Amino acid sequence: MHEILLQYHRVHPATWAYLSSLLTIALYFKFSRVWSVRNLDLMGLILLTPGLLMVEYGVAQGEPSLEQAGYVWLFGAMGVFLLRLLIDPMMVRRPLLEPNLSVGGLTFLGTSLLLFLMVNVVTSTLTEDDLAGSRMAEQLREGHSVPVAENSFSRHGPGHPLVFLLPHVSTRMLAGADEAESDETLAQREESRVTLYMATARTVAILSHVAVVLGMVFIGYRHFDNIKTGIAAATLYLLLPYTAQQTGRVDHVLPAALLVWSVASYRRPVVAGVLMGLAIGVIYYPAFLLPLWIAFYWQRGLWRFIGGVASMIALAVVSLARTSVDFASFIAQVQQMFGWRVPVSDPGGFWQFEGIDPVYRFPVLAAFAALCVSLAIWPAQKNLGTLMSCSAAVTLATQFWHAHGGGLYMAWFLPLTLLTVFRPNLEDRVALSVLGEGWLPRRRAHLAQVDQAA
Repeated sequence: MHEILLQYHRVHPATWAYLSSLLTIALYFKFSRVWSVRNLDLMGLILLTPGLLMVEYGVAQGEPSLEQAGYVWLFGAMGVFLLRLLIDPMMVRRPLLEPNLSVGGLTFLGTSLLLFLMVNVVTSTLTEDDLAGSRMAEQLREGHSVPVAENSFSRHGPGHPLVFLLPHVSTRMLAGADEAESDETLAQREESRVTLYMATARTVAILSHVAVVLGMVFIGYRHFDNIKTGIAAATLYLLLPYTAQQTGRVDHVLPAALLVWSVASYRRPVVAGVLMGLAIGVIYYPAFLLPLWIAFYWQRGLWRFIGGVASMIALAVVSLARTSVDFASFIAQVQQMFGWRVPVSDPGGFWQFEGIDPVYRFPVLAAFAALCVSLAIWPAQKNLGTLMSCSAAVTLATQFWHAHGGGLYMAWFLPLTLLTVFRPNLEDRVALSVLGEGWLPRRRAHLAQVDQAA
């Protein structure tokens, strides 16, 4: 009898894809306005799922053709979303389309989903591949820091080495592991050092997801003047199949949490700069957001923002001394953190397959650089709405040239994309109007009304 309620099995990823798609349509689809932009956005989010499943199944079953087809599907769906985000600043008329569920219902559903996802992280069984980062940490302790740093760069790409030392917590069950692997994994988990890394990875992943959810709710409440909109966007983020499959990936969700709170604290340039600098130190790719954010703060708050970014990047560089046993290893890890490597070396993901020459990444990189520069110039008057949509566009565009699983790091752009989908008109939220003139936050009398609105 005790097994009736306690014999819990996780929902299979394909099954959850169907269930979450039906829930998404039931909760957010506006049946009275079938051809609204909101409905098209929902269909686009659902269309990301088949590509993600094809990639994961191709890796699990050892079928490169299926994996490659999944990347092609993802790139096609993301290309459509990129166009959607780029035209978002021109969409001035934004009628309020609330979800089909009350605030209480959305809060209950979102909290339940968050709890289930976090339990999956805590109860996950790690494989040898998941523990590759912690094995590198063991080698670091033995003095093999330079080869380990080079191996980490080839395996993971640019980013802070400490992030990649944490295990990847697998929360998807695409194929069952045999008993021998389970016994081996159990023995590995008994090692004190590996256990510490596992606990750290799970804690950081859980806290990062909580931060993403709270940040989206805060943006809805504080900047959209509608807490229901923030709760709706956060609940949709938790509903997506991607969130269920990649729940334990710290390198996915930690940058997402930092970017969400950078937007949430945009009225405090120092705080926004600190969070942006920390995101750059963690995973490097948010550095391409700097032209956009500098243009946003150009008229007011520029040096406060730059000071926050520079201070955190400097702190991230200093922290590399912890995993460096000599100067050569320190330089190798600095190179990894800033991506100092030829763009075509050691490709993975979409760019690893036969028939796809990595040299084609050069024109993709050139187009990406042109996009970053153009978004710093256009639109000339940037508000909070354009800051969110263009930030989501830049982080989404990195997926097309990311050489290590590009297309799978959806957490970098999904929260900001969902906030863009649900946002109202934010044309009055510009830096010149909502920021004070000094470094310390002060409320001036003639800005009181604007502060209350923003």
